[in-house]
Amino acid sequence: MPELPDVTVYREALAQRVVGQSLDKALILLPFLLRTVEPPLSVAEGRRVIEVRRVGKRLAIGLEGDFWLVFHLMIAGRLHWFDAGTPLARRAALLRLQFGSGTLTLTEAGTKRRASLHFLQGEEALRLQDPGGLEIMAATAAEFAGRLRSENHTLKRALTDPRLFSGIGNAYSDEILHAAKLSPVMLTSRASDAEISRLHDAARDQLQLWIERLRGQAGGQFPEKVTAFRKEMTVHGRFRLPCPVCGTPVQRIRYVDNETNYCATCQTGGRLLADRALSRLLKQDWPKTVDGFDRDE
Repeated sequence: MPELPDVTVYREALAQRVVGQSLDKALILLPFLLRTVEPPLSVAEGRRVIEVRRVGKRLAIGLEGDFWLVFHLMIAGRLHWFDAGTPLARRAALLRLQFGSGTLTLTEAGTKRRASLHFLQGEEALRLQDPGGLEIMAATAAEFAGRLRSENHTLKRALTDPRLFSGIGNAYSDEILHAAKLSPVMLTSRASDAEISRLHDAARDQLQLWIERLRGQAGGQFPEKVTAFRKEMTVHGRFRLPCPVCGTPVQRIRYVDNETNYCATCQTGGRLLADRALSRLLKQDWPKTVDGFDRDE
C-alpha cells in the first residue's frame, strides 16, 4: 500500500501537472470504484483544480466550488499520468481523468478491487475521510509520546494505526523500528521515555529520507515504480537477507496478508519472535534465538 512518502511524491507530481487545469472528463470504467452517489461525478467536469492534498494515505484533488476527488489506493491501486497527445497504455484502467495537460488513470493489480474514489463537497466532508492520525513530521516529541501512549498496543500496531499516526503502514513501520533499534512487539506501555524519543527521531528521519529518495528516483517524472518493496530498505521485504547494519539474517512474523520484518540482533537482543505459522509447525524445534538458525540455509 502506498504510504506517506509515496503519497507525498504522488501529490507533488500530480499538483505540478493539474493545478490550474480544468477537469474535462471523468470516466469511471469500474462502477464499484466510486463509493459516493451525491453529488454526481458529472458535477466535477469543467471545474478547475485548486490544489492537491495528502490526507493520511489518501490523495485528494480539490476543485472549484469546494469539491474533492478523494482516492484511497489500498494495497494494489496505482496512478499513472499520460501527457496530452501521448497514447494511453493498454492496461485496464478503473478510472480516467482527462485534463488539458494530460490524463490521469488508476489501475489495480490482481482480482480484488479495494481501491476507492469518493466525490465530496466541503471541508467537513473531506475531514471525515481523515482517520485522525498525528502527522509525525509536524509533531513535537511530547505530542508523539502522548499519542503513542494513548492506547496500549505493540509498537508495530501503534505506528500502523491510522487513528494514531498518519500515513505509516507495514513497510515504513519496519524501517522506522529498525532505525530506532526497537522490537516491533514491545508494548507502548513498556517503552521508556528514551525509547519513545528514539522512535520519534527515527520516524521523522526515515520518512524524510524516503521522501527525498523517492523524489530523486522519480527525477521529475510522474512516479511509476511505486512499491512496498525496495532494494534500499534495511529490513522490510528482506527475509533471510543480511541486515546491512550487523549482517544477521532478517527475520519475519507473518499474520494473514501482512508480515513484519526485523533484525533480531539490532532490535530484540538476539531473541526470535514467534512466527504464528512456522512456530506452530516446528513446535519445540522452533529456535529461541537467532543463533539457532542455520545462516547458510
